[in-house]
Amino acid sequence: MSGVEYPRIVSASDSAILVEVGDGISEDVNREVYRIRDAIEASDVSEYIVEMIPAYRTLLVEYVATEVSDADMRAELEQPINEISVDAGGTDIDSSGRTVEVPVVYGGEFGPDLSDVAAHAGLSEDQVIDIHSSATYRVYMVGFAPGFPYLGGMDARIACPRLTTPRVRIPAGSVGIAESQTGIYPNESAGGWRIIGRSPKKLFDVDMEPPSVLEPGAMVKFVQVDSAELPDIGESEVEK
Repeated sequence: MSGVEYPRIVSASDSAILVEVGDGISEDVNREVYRIRDAIEASDVSEYIVEMIPAYRTLLVEYVATEVSDADMRAELEQPINEISVDAGGTDIDSSGRTVEVPVVYGGEFGPDLSDVAAHAGLSEDQVIDIHSSATYRVYMVGFAPGFPYLGGMDARIACPRLTTPRVRIPAGSVGIAESQTGIYPNESAGGWRIIGRSPKKLFDVDMEPPSVLEPGAMVKFVQVDSAELPDIGESEVEK
């Protein structure tokens, strides 16, 4: 997408506008997404906004189409967006360096795809575990399922394609890899990520405030633990 100037404001539907911040996944671009979100939220145009949905490099702005036209909404968004840049200070979603430690039992029945990831990478299973647990990850966005964190910062050496056929059931707490991303299934669900381990840490609960432990901007550190320390983790297995 060379030659495109960012941020770019484009119509997404008759009641939504997409703000494109960049054409690739990076920490700087993701930080800019949230600075733009905060700037819009603090501006006068926020009175027309129903919801803003941030992603890796974009921000979807849903608005009340009966109160403002698409053209006027795009024009209104230009001012707060143009007032900030990647190098600007201001608000950010980082939570004062808060790092959430997530215990993980790697491999075996809790990580049935660890061997496949290791084979794809040309590494041993222990090397994959060491690489995966040595990094500190940033929550770029939450999506797919309630509380599901997409984590940036994974070492490219252990990147691995998704499963050809997604599994019907993946237990809550399962830690997976898909391409260059890693993430955690906060609830039992279907999914196609390569499961390399499982955590007993509860990441999503509708009765909590906020309901998700991992919110955009938080940092995550995986800590390898032994299954013997976690007697309740084996209640459900990944469906083969």
